Amino acid sequence: MSARAHDPYAALRHLPYRNYLAGSFLALIGRQAVVAAATWQVYVWTHSATALGLVGLVNVAPLLALSLPAGVLADRHDRKRIIAWGTAAVVALNVILAVLTLAHASVPDWAPLRHANGLLHQLALVFEHQTDPDKLVFDQPALPLIYLALLTTACVRILIWPARSSITPLLVPTAQMSNAVTWTASAFEIATVTGPALGGFMIAATGTASVYLLGAALEFAFLCSLARVTLRGSPVRRGPAGGWREMLAGVRFIWGQKIILGAGLLDLFAVLLGGATALLPIFADQILHVGPVGFGWLRAAPSLGAFAMAMWLAHRAPLARPGVALLAGVAGFGLATIIFGVSESFWISLLALFLTGACDNVSVVVRQSLLQLMTPDELRGRVTSANQILIGSSNEIGALRAGLMGAAAGPVAAVVAGGCGTLLVVALIYRFLPALRRLPRLDELGPNRL
Repeated sequence: MSARAHDPYAALRHLPYRNYLAGSFLALIGRQAVVAAATWQVYVWTHSATALGLVGLVNVAPLLALSLPAGVLADRHDRKRIIAWGTAAVVALNVILAVLTLAHASVPDWAPLRHANGLLHQLALVFEHQTDPDKLVFDQPALPLIYLALLTTACVRILIWPARSSITPLLVPTAQMSNAVTWTASAFEIATVTGPALGGFMIAATGTASVYLLGAALEFAFLCSLARVTLRGSPVRRGPAGGWREMLAGVRFIWGQKIILGAGLLDLFAVLLGGATALLPIFADQILHVGPVGFGWLRAAPSLGAFAMAMWLAHRAPLARPGVALLAGVAGFGLATIIFGVSESFWISLLALFLTGACDNVSVVVRQSLLQLMTPDELRGRVTSANQILIGSSNEIGALRAGLMGAAAGPVAAVVAGGCGTLLVVALIYRFLPALRRLPRLDELGPNRL
């Protein structure tokens, strides 16, 4: 395929995909704003790095418990309906978060809530060696309820995520799949630029509760957009359930596809070791001294870089050597993470985070293209759920790792050590999986082609 023949807008020419992408984009803006608001709120209430790490834990627990059943759900039932019901539940949960925030001073100091706060405080004292124990505050009765609402939201999102991730083949022809993956990634990155920045401004101007209400409104807009989406077909497979064998089909498929497995492991360990997002409130407050608005821009910077990279990838021919680009991107992510960790300048930190996002987007596009192009349609939900455990858990466990290590050794040491670990992982994958370096162009891939 020549550069002239490449159509960067091929997927966008399909109305069902445009409708779905527009609504999903709005929902993602709301989700990113809500995540930023919850992270900031937990830190302001507790001043604890451990509490930030626990935000990652409440997201990873349902990921590990529910991803495989969610994959079967996506392959056996109407994906559009699954997404609609789950999104409606998220709307309600965002409203609950707003009410808890607005009325937190009126929440009774019930014994179960007081006991939960005591447990959180004791856990923080185990890890907090860089913070004065007297500065740790766990006296908000609403705090355990915020964690509970975040946990419930995570459960719902995990249950609908395989359906959301595997619906694209029902919206565009196979020939436009790689292009659709790039635009989906681009929309995600725009949302993760806009969401945290908008969240930061709204926290400073109107308070945290307004961010939760915005999230509810944007999720509702997704519901309205979803009602206009028509599918090209349905891979729903009827018949009796296959139990664990059916549930583990996606795991077996990924295990048998060493290229997909290698790309997933590379991304897993890079994010597990190199992610600094969980510690951004501490960097914004204690190191860079930029407050909630600066925190919003720090959260947005990686996505701004990812969006810039996604636009570049969308407007050029498919990568000639995607495996090499994947390895180089993850290595660049590690180097930029180290620079961010040692920086005491807000602008250098922004640039470093911008570069982490740009480099990470190469990994996202290559890895998601491999999954969508090499997976048979009837397995996409379960393969997506297995990949969700592999990749999604790395984000949340990485947040927990960063929070606990930041509490024990300090935020700078936690970030720099993670960046160095990322470079080590790249070196190991380069050495022991040469097939990844020889990966052909993405437009040459298919379920039976490699």
